[in-house]
Amino acid sequence: MTLSNLQKEKELQEETDLQLKKPPLYSVFLLNDDYTTMDFVIHILETVFHKPVIEATRIMLHVHKNGKGLAGIYTREIAETKIETVHDIAREHEFPLKCSMEKE
Repeated sequence: MTLSNLQKEKELQEETDLQLKKPPLYSVFLLNDDYTTMDFVIHILETVFHKPVIEATRIMLHVHKNGKGLAGIYTREIAETKIETVHDIAREHEFPLKCSMEKE
């Protein structure tokens, strides 16, 4: 192998390494408020975040007691879509439920 070929092989390896990096993940949190019902929060966790009823109830109680609770961890685009979906459904049902996201 010539020096040129070795350099090309190294560049190709570096490019491959860059392509294999996992995307950053974001935590999506539900935020507590004084108006959204517990049943509605459970419904959101079941339908938007696909949580089984027992886990949804546990998360809802955590949100209620601590002010916020982790609904899931996703890539940025999925996290943004989940938050938008929650806000749309909450608005349709006239609840002020909000979500936030934080980079892992």
